[in-house]
Amino acid sequence: MCWRTDESGQATVEAAFLVPVVFVALLLLLQPGILLYDRIVMQGAAAQGCRLLVTSTQAGGASATSCEDLVKRWLGAVPPHDLFHVHEPSCTWEVVCEGDEYAGEVAVSIQTKVRPLPLIGAAAAYAGAVDGDGYLTVAVRETASTQPAWAQASGISPGAWVGARG
Repeated sequence: MCWRTDESGQATVEAAFLVPVVFVALLLLLQPGILLYDRIVMQGAAAQGCRLLVTSTQAGGASATSCEDLVKRWLGAVPPHDLFHVHEPSCTWEVVCEGDEYAGEVAVSIQTKVRPLPLIGAAAAYAGAVDGDGYLTVAVRETASTQPAWAQASGISPGAWVGARG
């Protein structure tokens, strides 16, 4: 019986080189996945905020306050961890709601800060993509028209429609 001793342990040596490479690759894919999740939740929340602004019938700026409350409730789906958004010492969500049902267009802007993972943070700092505290900024802006194109083409304002009903 003849044993080949020159190849024994080859799989162990290959695994010793491959396992760290796989873990680094997974870590490098983790941060973009987190940022993508943040953006998806933020875009959904901004779209719902636009929908509320377009359909709201509250007067005197109360719709902007209720819009911010709605958007922040939607943003509760993002975990309060620095990798998803900075939550300490104060929450970094910045929500701006613009317009109402009488405007031609409404908009919701959301911005937050994220602490990058060490490898990506070093690359982002080298590229100048982080602020002075070492955070990445993630921002989303959604807009919506208050009237469909056919209604805008008619030239009749929504205020006239309400007056005609009363």
